[in-house]
Amino acid sequence: MKKDINFILNGEELTATVDIRSSLLELLRDDFALIGTKEGCSVGECGACTVIIDGKLVDTCIYLAVWADGKDITTIEGLLNEDGSLTDVQENYVEVGAVQCGFCTPGLVMASTQLLKDNPNPSKAEIRRGLSGNMCRCTGYKKIIDAVEKTAKERNTK
Repeated sequence: MKKDINFILNGEELTATVDIRSSLLELLRDDFALIGTKEGCSVGECGACTVIIDGKLVDTCIYLAVWADGKDITTIEGLLNEDGSLTDVQENYVEVGAVQCGFCTPGLVMASTQLLKDNPNPSKAEIRRGLSGNMCRCTGYKKIIDAVEKTAKERNTK
């Protein structure tokens, strides 16, 4: 069974016809070729598929596409600045070396972005809690936390 849905994706109003059993992850990757949203665990545990929907972090692998009807969705591809440059969060991930294989990075950047929007000056414990829904198999998280702290500090000294 299929259903038409209307939503905003990275600032663009769109309509899609979706199978009612399809995940938002499938819609983003298969129908819109937004491959920055990764499929990791398929059960909502790893955070590789994290996007922001109406200001909340969502694991798209366990979020049905039909639930996106009327929602405002931002993926990693939608985070770029208007001139196409990386955001300060993305720049600081690169600068401090918070990326290794890169598979988890889009989800972690999405979580970091929303964390700093909700809490512009988080403590280390708040950063850890804010990123706790995202797993990285390559790092010990220190550089990821450093990137978030650096972004917060830079924003708060402007």
